[in-house]
Amino acid sequence: MERRTFIRASALSVGGLAAAPAAPAASAASPLRVQVLVYDGVEEQDFVAAVEVFGLAGKLSGGALRTTLVAVGRPGTVTCTYGTRVDVTASWSPHEADVLVVPGGGYTDRTGPGVHRLIADRGFLRRLAGVAALPVGICTGVMVLSAAGLTRGRPATTHSGAKADLAAQGATVVDARVVDDGTLVTGGGITSGLDVSLWLVERFLGAKSAQRVETVLEYERRGTVWRA
Repeated sequence: MERRTFIRASALSVGGLAAAPAAPAASAASPLRVQVLVYDGVEEQDFVAAVEVFGLAGKLSGGALRTTLVAVGRPGTVTCTYGTRVDVTASWSPHEADVLVVPGGGYTDRTGPGVHRLIADRGFLRRLAGVAALPVGICTGVMVLSAAGLTRGRPATTHSGAKADLAAQGATVVDARVVDDGTLVTGGGITSGLDVSLWLVERFLGAKSAQRVETVLEYERRGTVWRA
């Protein structure tokens, strides 16, 4: 499967274009590759929700979705917002991902660990701006995508405490739980990682797969999925 074609076809089918081709189905032979970025100061709920949903979807689908935790720099131990320590064995490899999830954390502390350190890393932002994978922002992780110029002039959402900043940086802020602009997906709120991830399972693996994951998790999605 040609990865750019996969993402583009999925985006077109989500957009509801009459002539759009259906998104190719991921399979164990050609799984959807999801990387979840973690860093010092990352909010536990932001990234764990994605790992839980995508990991379960991969298991229930027989391996049609593969999830990897990745570090911004070298592999090592990441210390999260509330002190949880996570050993990360892989570095971010943009060419090895179809979907890149950027969770938030630490947005109210501009001097401590968290998203502001990513925002201050110009080299990282340049790499992020050029990524071919589908960028997905969870909560204030959206502000990292914004700093890379990925939300400018586009519909997006983020945590309520950062929406004014997102708008000031040129995004069209939408008050929805999940905003899918085809080639950019954003979620508003700390627990939105559950809803964003379940939506992406539905988008790439189908509604039946998403429903199975919801049933096992005993979680009902909340809020609106806004689509372009």
